Amino acid sequence: MGEKKDNKLMMLKALANQTRLDILKWLAEPEKYFPERREESMYDIDFLGGVSVTEIQKKAGKAQSTTSHDLDLLVKAGFLEVKYAGRYSYFRRNQKALKKLAKYIKNEV
Repeated sequence: MGEKKDNKLMMLKALANQTRLDILKWLAEPEKYFPERREESMYDIDFLGGVSVTEIQKKAGKAQSTTSHDLDLLVKAGFLEVKYAGRYSYFRRNQKALKKLAKYIKNEV
């Protein structure tokens, strides 16, 4: 039971930052927020909806290390899925984790 609560705490902590909230918003509609990205290239690595860390970093306007830290926290909280292709990292939202947290807040908080 403690592990589940710890995970929920990690999820809430990950959301307590405007840039991380923005990243989740942007990745909800990558075609809108990252119009330059090429969705068809995601077919090659079987990761539709993925956006590269470089594109996210540019949009966030933060240092690469700060963006990587934010993305890492979102991955650890379960909100993002990551796929590595060579030297590139791609991220997309994990809608199931967001729904899980919403259900927890609705029913338990």
